[in-house]
Amino acid sequence: MATFQMAWIALGAVLASGAVGYRLGSGGHALSTAPIVAMANVDATSPARKVLYFRDPDGKADFSPVAKSTADGRAYLPVLEDEEAGFTRSAPPKLKASGKVKFYRNPMGLPDTSPTPKKDSMGMDYIPVLEGETEEGDTIKVSPGKIQRAGVESIVVGTSPIARTIKAPGVVQLDERRVSDVSPRFDGFVETVGPVTSGTHVKRGDILATVIGQEVLAQASRLIVEQGWSGSEGANLPGSKNQGIGAVGARRRLLNLGVSEEFIAQVAREKRVPDTLIIRAPRDGVVLERNIVDGQGFKAGEVAFRIADHSAVWVIADVAEGDLDAIRAGQAVKVTARARPGRTFAGTVTLITPHLMKETRTARVRIELPNPDLALLPDMYADVEIATGSGEQVVAVPASAIIDSGSRQIVLLDLGQGRYEPREIKPGHRGDGFVEVMGGVKQGDRVVVNGNFLIDAESNLQSALKGFTASQAAEAKP
Repeated sequence: MATFQMAWIALGAVLASGAVGYRLGSGGHALSTAPIVAMANVDATSPARKVLYFRDPDGKADFSPVAKSTADGRAYLPVLEDEEAGFTRSAPPKLKASGKVKFYRNPMGLPDTSPTPKKDSMGMDYIPVLEGETEEGDTIKVSPGKIQRAGVESIVVGTSPIARTIKAPGVVQLDERRVSDVSPRFDGFVETVGPVTSGTHVKRGDILATVIGQEVLAQASRLIVEQGWSGSEGANLPGSKNQGIGAVGARRRLLNLGVSEEFIAQVAREKRVPDTLIIRAPRDGVVLERNIVDGQGFKAGEVAFRIADHSAVWVIADVAEGDLDAIRAGQAVKVTARARPGRTFAGTVTLITPHLMKETRTARVRIELPNPDLALLPDMYADVEIATGSGEQVVAVPASAIIDSGSRQIVLLDLGQGRYEPREIKPGHRGDGFVEVMGGVKQGDRVVVNGNFLIDAESNLQSALKGFTASQAAEAKP
């Protein structure tokens, strides 16, 4: 009984597609929206036959409500009401002598047949089913009218690389390796701050501030004294044969305090201690923080400036758990920023974090990309596209060709002349619009890619009618 209910639902889908009027030819004339059902092999001399429309003689999807000819003078072929799928309230047309009626089926697709003509409760005639109208085995036969109206399309199975583009949202972040803190290693006071503020672009070596540090000045004085003990200025230079132990101690202490080689060389050369010490930018970049002002005192280790290099940045993308298996370090990535419409930035996957965000079931993927013109700024929203796939050519079909029943995946083989055969396949990897086929069909087969659900509905109907007829026949046997 469940099979017949499925057939009823399936036929409803078929009839719905037939009941909707559609426009024909370039003239855009609408045909009648009256529901119709197929009635084949009808005597052409019957007065009940009526021309519904005219179709292209080459079978193209071109129709006309009136008689017309092709560009080369061939007449369009008439399509009669008994050649098209439909309902009619008139008496069943006279059948060809060569077509023997097997039984009559319910016009609404209900599991009800009759050995003789009859009408349903709404007065519609039961549809005659002729010998040869149905196919044996699993083959499905569909009338040309239904095929044209449903826009059934088939393609030849070929090979294609299975590639899938994973899309994910992301946020621009600074490269942690390109951030520097400027923190004096001694206590002191700020004499003056250079011409820098938060947001200023600086170059390596630019003056950030001039400071006074008593510990630095003391060690510089000690360097001069110890240099005098050694007998010559050159004795205090690294690698000198006469280098004194005391001089090495003073020089090392100055380096440990973060004093530049330039300052040490100046003290050794001039043999005097400067009043102030200049703090310079350690890298090219943008000043993120400026935490000192003129005259301010500071303690050792306090961050005076924070500088970041924006010439390369990270994009942290949240990738769904189910997509992680396809992502590898080194894969190419396309990034678009919502603040930079029309531009695409190229990057590379460098890290997949080894844990999931349990709230969103996503993992963070780090993408590194160059940013020479500083177009990408920290905390910008970005859209990420990661291309996956090996590029290997495999047998594949369009995803639209597969009918997924839950436990099985089916495609419909186009056998020609309105005949179709369901074929179970073994799907493999899925890509952008294509599915790898590991069994069931081979290269060169033709499969339906559009309108396959209508054919599937027709298959369910034919299967239900076969089963019902067989059941009736078994019950009729003594």
